[in-house]
Amino acid sequence: MKKILVAGGAGFIGSHLIKRLLKEGNYVICIDNLLTGQKENIQFKKNFKFINHDITNPIDIKVDEIYNLACPASPKQYFKYPIYTTKISVIGTLNLLELASKYNAKFLQASTSEVYGDPLVHPQHEEYLGNVNPIGPRACYDEGKRCAETLCSDFKREKNLNIKIVRIFNTFGPNMRKDDGRVISNFIIQALQNKNLTIYGDGTQTRSFCYVDDLVDGLIKMMDSKYFGPINLGNPEEYTILEVAKKIINFTNSKSSIQFLNKLEDDPKLRKPDINKAKKLLNWYPKISFDEGLKKTIEYFKGKI
Repeated sequence: MKKILVAGGAGFIGSHLIKRLLKEGNYVICIDNLLTGQKENIQFKKNFKFINHDITNPIDIKVDEIYNLACPASPKQYFKYPIYTTKISVIGTLNLLELASKYNAKFLQASTSEVYGDPLVHPQHEEYLGNVNPIGPRACYDEGKRCAETLCSDFKREKNLNIKIVRIFNTFGPNMRKDDGRVISNFIIQALQNKNLTIYGDGTQTRSFCYVDDLVDGLIKMMDSKYFGPINLGNPEEYTILEVAKKIINFTNSKSSIQFLNKLEDDPKLRKPDINKAKKLLNWYPKISFDEGLKKTIEYFKGKI
């Protein structure tokens, strides 16, 4: 039985990852300070321990593997806590890397498609170095995650640590917070309440959405692989935000209209992963269609309203 630490485990993706790791017979320790995570996501009983802890402070637990998913992950959250977002991405990652180094634990860093910024290359492949504004309002997250990748790379080079980096593209599914400000949860909540669906900008900006079960499969395959990465994990099906809004209105039989608001600063115009590396090296690709995932997510939120 492997002893696995999941930092940020009470969050949306982390809670799904823990559920899967427990199902596979592991002992899981969840670390979360519940700033954006939710205790209700992690009501596990067997082979599970929750520790309320902020990883900007060191912690000492002997484990075999560490998944680092700890960080506010939606613009609404990191706009509210910009300094803390940088701290947890940099100092928090450093503390977990020191822990991995002490016990020679395997380490997976959950990075993000945001390291590509507002990309000038489309779709985004792992060799693309990005187009990030280092002083903009999103930089706390974008640059924090880029620095975390730097730390991971240096720990691998200097200490020969077994590290993996994945760049996660937009992910959705049950256990998302109703108020987290991400486009899918926003639209579904608004549609179920017959309120206007609010689009920032003209709605022509694109995103690619991966259902959470597919993403978790990719995380575990990456941890069990021999590859360092970075490797993109996401669904290459691309939609405009306006298409997503119309789809959700249709699926919820909502009476909502669409309202256009001012574009957010540094909001990427295009977002689509090149997943050729994940297909080739991990034999991973998304299996759940956007429509199927949306219907599952809508059912989840119906139970929350």
